[in-house]
Amino acid sequence: MNGLKSYLLLHFCFFVIYSAKKAANVLQQVLAQMNITVLKEGNFSVTKNKIFTLLNGRVDTPDLKMAVQPFVVSHGGEHTLLDAGLGWMENGGLKTHLLLKQANISVQQLTQILISHLHKDHIGGLVSDNNGILSLNFPAVKTYIQRREFDFAIAQTSNPSYEIDKLHFIAEQKNIVWLDSDEGDLTNGVSFKVTGGHSPFHQAFWIRDNAETVFYGADNLPQRSYIDYQLAYKTDYDGKKALAVRQQWIEQANEEQWKVLLYHDMKEPVLSFPR
Repeated sequence: MNGLKSYLLLHFCFFVIYSAKKAANVLQQVLAQMNITVLKEGNFSVTKNKIFTLLNGRVDTPDLKMAVQPFVVSHGGEHTLLDAGLGWMENGGLKTHLLLKQANISVQQLTQILISHLHKDHIGGLVSDNNGILSLNFPAVKTYIQRREFDFAIAQTSNPSYEIDKLHFIAEQKNIVWLDSDEGDLTNGVSFKVTGGHSPFHQAFWIRDNAETVFYGADNLPQRSYIDYQLAYKTDYDGKKALAVRQQWIEQANEEQWKVLLYHDMKEPVLSFPR
């Protein structure tokens, strides 16, 4: 009996060692590729007046339901933040800061922030409001904003999708990099293109590293249902234009095997193509 126990113990040890080596190999493969970190602030209900309420598991609401989740793409030694969220607070701190810490990414490690458009649920996390005193949440990080989108947004004083005071504050900051062209390359495999659609000068982003492409179409492609149902949505500034670029992206994503980031999808934040 003792001999059998020793035999089983020996084989168990070999199994543990083999499994650890296998796991280490998988980890190395993951680290060798681009890594996507989802910074999910939560699932929310949204009223017509753009009031966001955390669902906390509730589904009995007539309002729109959506996730709000910025992304960090780690690539080529850089960490790129795609949009900035609502600025939701949790346990006295900015939730995106807490999620970054959980992912072992410090604010100082962020290389750049790419802003698709200036609706409050995409740029609110750039700024904290402490009893009327505004401050930047990422003061040392280059933040790319489309200038024409800003010029449009700043005039929308009665539109609840925009927080005009925060926009004025953001525009005064030294870390803002204004984009004036329709498309171009930024840094280290990162490119952008103004597409319009959801907003007049809404822009999309591609991050390419070796044979991989991560694509972020923001609110022109915010949820998987926008792929399953090819519709022009009235919630967009130009729904037909948003539909046209979305159809083009889906075709290209299948051909080039993109990873597509879905900012508002409550179940699937990242889709891998082809599908």
